[in-house]
Amino acid sequence: MNIKANASWRILIVVLMATAFSCSEDFLERKPKGQLTYDTYFENADHAVWATNAIYQQYRSWEMCAFPWIGITDIISDDADKGSTPNDALYVLELDEFTFDANNATITGAWTGHYQAIFRANLAIENIPGIAMDTVLRNRLVGEAKVLRAYAYFRLVQWFGDVPLITRILNADEYYNQVRTPADDVYDFIENDLLTAIEGLPEKSEYPSADLGRVTKGAARGILAKVYMARHQYANAAAQCEAIITSGEYSLLTRYADNFLPVGENGDESIFEIGTVAAQAAVVGPGASPFNMIQGVRGVPNLGWGFNRPSDDLITAYEPGDPRRQATIIYVGEVLPDGSTIVQDNPEVLNERYNQKAWVPAHAGLQDNGPGNIRLLRYSDILLLAAEAYNEENNAVKALEYLNMVRKRARGSNNFILADVTDTDKSILREKIYRERRVELAMEQNRWFDLARWGRLADVMPLVQPAFVPTKHILLPLPQSEIDLTGGTLDQNNEY
Repeated sequence: MNIKANASWRILIVVLMATAFSCSEDFLERKPKGQLTYDTYFENADHAVWATNAIYQQYRSWEMCAFPWIGITDIISDDADKGSTPNDALYVLELDEFTFDANNATITGAWTGHYQAIFRANLAIENIPGIAMDTVLRNRLVGEAKVLRAYAYFRLVQWFGDVPLITRILNADEYYNQVRTPADDVYDFIENDLLTAIEGLPEKSEYPSADLGRVTKGAARGILAKVYMARHQYANAAAQCEAIITSGEYSLLTRYADNFLPVGENGDESIFEIGTVAAQAAVVGPGASPFNMIQGVRGVPNLGWGFNRPSDDLITAYEPGDPRRQATIIYVGEVLPDGSTIVQDNPEVLNERYNQKAWVPAHAGLQDNGPGNIRLLRYSDILLLAAEAYNEENNAVKALEYLNMVRKRARGSNNFILADVTDTDKSILREKIYRERRVELAMEQNRWFDLARWGRLADVMPLVQPAFVPTKHILLPLPQSEIDLTGGTLDQNNEY
């Protein structure tokens, strides 16, 4: 079933089933007594497909692609400010100003949403192997579920450090006695999930066109490369990146901006994205997402809410003439990418500008009937990870090769900008790779994670937000509601 078009009524069956058994308030909520049991649900191949689709559907949920996602990736970093009007969504402003505590709604939402995805993945991984069906399809679906579970855990462990590691469907008496698993053990589990999944997943070109958007071998390798980079295992990361680069499955699009337009969805540069589709009516369809709405232009044309404003600090990071800045930021007075209209000034919005990478053309239904695929991993990201890993392994030649591939695409036919980097000094080259990652991947929810794995949050964040406390804010607080439900079995991170 096409992930882009899985708004089919059939996915609602498994979504409703999964929601009934997942944690509507938190990952520890008890199972309801009146069960539509999943024990009798997994009977045929269709059920296996629908159960796997339900995990993808969770990645389109509010908790995994709206304020809880952009809030603790972009807005919390030096790449973006809250945006919108000054008094709108003050709990998001708390992230921008580092006044949040363990009751912040965005942090709680992210925790809940990711554990719901993990629940759905566990449900599929436990039950699909018992279905009498085509072995290749069965292995592939389990592989998809493992990658989606691993990716959810990867986000959680980067945000919170030690987190509960739930690898199966819990019994009723296990919900309130979960404890935090050491981060290294969580990373080991993530690595094992991804390595196992890689074996059974096809390459992108091996999927029929109707299935574009499903997790591929390349996506699993790309996430694994990021895991290795977070653990400073540079040789392992370089090997995974090299496998993607030499696979022949991906290439840089000629025009950078096309990556974020409809023409770029599941294109040659796309390694992993969550597909969406707008319902063709004045309703929100199950295939839509709020990702575009919350970041869209606020005012005339009224396409969104105007959150996630590119920061002044980000703007100064671009080299003179870099066309990626124009492709990343929408300013007042600009013509929208489809040429439809000029962005009008909204006097209620201070320092008005918007994230162009989240822009979508006019579409059917309401604002939150968002049709734009959520880009999670691009080929240029892998090239820059490879450049970084090779530099750390003292291979400046390979590092420069991949770094300059990204810069060459960015400058296009204008040879007067973005000259090739030639520095071979490890420290100098490291800084140039870091800067390139920032401007190439700006407003794509990478910056906080990059700063964290580089060990630079304590150096960078106080420069843009003096309220940042290094001993406190490098990790986020566990939701207080989760700690309360366990009677303190879950302990809190420092200073919250």
